[in-house]
Amino acid sequence: MTIDRLLASSGLPRTDARALLEALTGRSREWLAAHGEEAVAPDVHTAFEALAERRRRGEPLAYLLGWREFRGRRFDVGPAVLVPRPETEELVDAALERLREVPAPRLLDLGTGSGVIAISLALERPDAEVTATDACGQALAVASANASRLWAQGVRFLVGDWWQAVPADQAPLHLIATNPPYIAEADPHLNDPALRCEPRQALASGKDGLDAIRRIVAGAPPRLLPGGWLLIEHGHDQGPAVAELLGQAGFEAVATLRDHAGLPRIGVGRKRFDGPSGTA
Repeated sequence: MTIDRLLASSGLPRTDARALLEALTGRSREWLAAHGEEAVAPDVHTAFEALAERRRRGEPLAYLLGWREFRGRRFDVGPAVLVPRPETEELVDAALERLREVPAPRLLDLGTGSGVIAISLALERPDAEVTATDACGQALAVASANASRLWAQGVRFLVGDWWQAVPADQAPLHLIATNPPYIAEADPHLNDPALRCEPRQALASGKDGLDAIRRIVAGAPPRLLPGGWLLIEHGHDQGPAVAELLGQAGFEAVATLRDHAGLPRIGVGRKRFDGPSGTA
């Protein structure tokens, strides 16, 4: 079978099919397009059919390839971690914007997963001291491997459930960024074939999806310097609820940032400079 026929008969969007064949052959998409009439080796054909079937059943393309691009870098991913989403790149943008005038900032990424937030911040702010936590040891292994491969030397990885992972003697932080689970446990979207492949503990959090966010917001003020920021990625319909939680915890400059699609996706708040919530 030729390359063109194999791609056309895969039952997949052409971009997905071509990405799988690129991975199996080591050839670029330009090469594949220019050599569409060439025959596919039998072992490649067999391997391609197996991967195509998994993709048709809904397994994320990133898991099949073993990587996902994030801010122009390749991060290894697998079933122990979520597939990085474009919205999370905007969380990193928002964090960097708030750190522009801060020298040698101390940062924390709660629930790091594959490490995309912590590693991106460490690489784009090499003067930063970055800590990343996750309750899943397998996820931390993926993140640590990504940090090593991408030469993100300044990231410290700690295992534990949210604030339990953060040492009691941790110096107050300039910024905390997190992409926690925020889907309601009974949300029918969790039955989507792609989401079923991702770790449920990284997706769902309580009846309303806000259990993890409540814990994060409640525990953040004592860990932040006065004027320090908390940034939380959340569901598109959770902006008002997250803003209310931030306000109740004493944060000021509370806002909900929109993603490139115009959806409200990131809750932000700044620790007060004075009063009970302004002491570290």
